[in-house]
Amino acid sequence: MQRPESKKKRTFIRSQLLLVWLFEYIHIKMNKQSRSAIIVSATSDIGTALCYRWQAKGWNIYGTYRSKSKALEKLRNLNLKFVHCDLSKTKSIQNACSKLRILCPKWDVLVMCPGTQEPVGAFAECNFDKWQESIKVNFTGQMHIIHELLPARNVNSRLGPCVLFFAGGGTNNAPVNYSAYTVSKIALIKMCELLDAEIPDVRFVIIGPGWVKTKIHETTLKAGLRAGASYQRTIDKLAGNECTPMGQVLDCCDWIVDSPRPVVGGRNFSVAFDMWGREDLKKKLLKETNMYKLRRYGNDWLVRDKNC
Repeated sequence: MQRPESKKKRTFIRSQLLLVWLFEYIHIKMNKQSRSAIIVSATSDIGTALCYRWQAKGWNIYGTYRSKSKALEKLRNLNLKFVHCDLSKTKSIQNACSKLRILCPKWDVLVMCPGTQEPVGAFAECNFDKWQESIKVNFTGQMHIIHELLPARNVNSRLGPCVLFFAGGGTNNAPVNYSAYTVSKIALIKMCELLDAEIPDVRFVIIGPGWVKTKIHETTLKAGLRAGASYQRTIDKLAGNECTPMGQVLDCCDWIVDSPRPVVGGRNFSVAFDMWGREDLKKKLLKETNMYKLRRYGNDWLVRDKNC
């Protein structure tokens, strides 16, 4: 026969555990709803899709745009706040960041969506001013924004503030006619790791979305013969069903912003090929600090004797 006191004790413990679970659930729910995100180039296709998804979750969304468009008008109809920013111009970056720090004094997530494939063509035949401008839009301009907005990060964010970059092709091969775009994306991958090492209270992560049906491919289609074999390949890819669905890109972003730094910090995730979201991958990443980072390959074969 059970004693009445022990039964009461078990009931009390269960009620306390239930309260703890309830408070944790409410805390996480409120934390998610009250998050603030800045999306640079919010009128890009991925940027716009993120605005809609996170706004629907109750997030406070702020962003930048380079030129006025129908996409911008629709986003503004949702009472989202945007400022103009041209990443090719230093003064424009400074003005935009000054306004964003006022609009969003504590951001939880900062997403860098800018990207241009211009100029398309062999390096030796490109206009160098255009080539240099592409580096600024795809890399150094983004670093400028990070530098300007880091002081406004929310250090009290549940998992720590998160900065998301987007990678591109060319990490594992040498695609011709896209040198400015390719080298900028590779620089972003390494800079992501460097920032993660230097600033431990922020999660810096870069995502390779793969082939997604977005406006960025219009540059290649307009370039025609200057794009070489990439012209026909782009036509075939966009006409087929092998492109990464936008929803999958957004799901990966959600998984990353809800993952702790030891799992995602400084890493480059492929939306299409990596099994992000799985518990076994999470355990592997916690053990392998070099996984999904920019590294030499095959350098453990035929190693030179240091005594030679």
